[in-house]
Amino acid sequence: MAVVGDLALKFGGIIKKELIFDSKKGAFGVPISSNGVCFSTRKFNKAAETRIKVQAVMQVGLESEKVSRDLGFDVVSEVELREKGFLGLRKTKLVCTVGPACCSLDDLEKLALGGMNVARLNMCHNTRDWHKDVIRKIKKLNEEKGYCVSLMIDTEGSQIHVVDHGAPSSVKAEDGSIWFFTTEKFEGTRPFTVQANYEGFSEGINLGDEIVIDGGMATFEVVEKVGNDLRCKCTDPGLLLPRAKLSFWRDGKLVGKNYELPTLSTKDWSDIEFGISEGVDFIAMSFVNDADAVTHLKNYVSTKSSKSIKVLAKIESLESLHKLEEIVEASDGIMIARGDLGVEIPLEQIPTVQEKITYLCRQLNKPVVVASQLLESMVEYPTPTRAEVADVSEAVRQYADALMLSGESAIGPFGHKALSVLRMASGRMELWSREENRENVMLQHNLGASSADQIAEQICNCAAGMANNLGLDAIFVYTRHGKMASLISRNRPNPPIFAFTDDNSTRMALNLQWGVTPLLVDLSDDMEANISKSIDLIKNKGLIKEGDSVLVVSDIIPTSTTRTAFQSIQVKTIA
Repeated sequence: MAVVGDLALKFGGIIKKELIFDSKKGAFGVPISSNGVCFSTRKFNKAAETRIKVQAVMQVGLESEKVSRDLGFDVVSEVELREKGFLGLRKTKLVCTVGPACCSLDDLEKLALGGMNVARLNMCHNTRDWHKDVIRKIKKLNEEKGYCVSLMIDTEGSQIHVVDHGAPSSVKAEDGSIWFFTTEKFEGTRPFTVQANYEGFSEGINLGDEIVIDGGMATFEVVEKVGNDLRCKCTDPGLLLPRAKLSFWRDGKLVGKNYELPTLSTKDWSDIEFGISEGVDFIAMSFVNDADAVTHLKNYVSTKSSKSIKVLAKIESLESLHKLEEIVEASDGIMIARGDLGVEIPLEQIPTVQEKITYLCRQLNKPVVVASQLLESMVEYPTPTRAEVADVSEAVRQYADALMLSGESAIGPFGHKALSVLRMASGRMELWSREENRENVMLQHNLGASSADQIAEQICNCAAGMANNLGLDAIFVYTRHGKMASLISRNRPNPPIFAFTDDNSTRMALNLQWGVTPLLVDLSDDMEANISKSIDLIKNKGLIKEGDSVLVVSDIIPTSTTRTAFQSIQVKTIA
């Protein structure tokens, strides 16, 4: 084929269920007819009129209600785009745990304005009414102030932990002090007494065993067994936080008591019902040990909720590492809970395990959140350690989809500063990676089981490569269920991804995907009309200018064509 001008490649066909993809025969047994493949030898010029178009006909079945709306930019993305331009947009998403220190409407708005993409509610703490109030406030900010903050509840999980001890924050355990660990229920506090939530917490525990609090915040040696209770001596002084987790060690090895407990407790199911009724966007499932538990919860949620609620599996046990790939495949996303995970595996293994999980999630196209102790010192101090900033930067370098604050925002007085540190550190590392051309080239893992999914996947892989190679300003994805936006995100392209959807559940789910800015818009069957309308709206806001070039990808299905779909790639230069 001669090189004579602009590229124009077309192929198409009607997909039948019994046909399969054969590269020699064409797409699904239908020969691919080429209308000419031509690459320009001149340097790509953004000011020139450039069009690249790929068309494929595919069989899928997607539907969505239409909602009348204007361009759905949230206020934070709009300000950031106006100030920094397309390539200056932050791509790593930020999750903040909401707690007593940041639950007022003003504090929540400061976090939203500071870049919080997802608000996490830890169901271990606070009352049902408290959680409901926070959810109402977040929704109010979204509806009345134009923010786009998704809601996540995090289940308590079946674990042995300290019952809230009645103190507002923490209790200090001094070296050599004697403490009584009991399952007796009582109100308020008793000196040197710790309530455990699980009746059988002392079963199988011997004299000389150690109780470790929250992975090392404090350590106690068992010196006496009193019925079902334990009398212990503090050997490593430290803090007892409300709902602190207990783990048991013998001769330097973990005593695996938590494996006797179900993945979801009775309280967890009640919390999940609450989350569904309140319309949360994500449920993070604690102490997942196998894929069956994840599948069971996903099936349950799908029958109880009309909206799409995503289920994230938390990796925080040795068992979950043994069954990692099947858990990732079953889930809608992963949270690496490094605090609890660090209790069950040697500390020196945490960095490599984190990188392995992050890479696997990217291969399988599942968003991954790096959590726990990112900026732990900022629970007490206004400035992080340099080592913590390096830890944050490493997670960004590994292309984690999101970073999460826990106690830093929930109980610390410097939550807004901690969020600012995450935002600045992630933005700087993203810029450095792009400037140094350090894109993490990934050996693509083929995800699609059907031929239609395989073509969609290849289109998205090509789209990301084209956007990088042509130096485009942005990628526009028109999607109803978000799949193509996530597939492009998996490739971690340089330009930001704007996902236009008319489904609010899709918009909120994409809030956790790397590099994706989800926009709620009104979509029609006419793709050219969708593109023209959205570009005009962005131009009217002054967010895109003449000469900017964007790559356009679509999976919008004409409602008049029930058994076929239309997908395309186009490069458009703004006139």
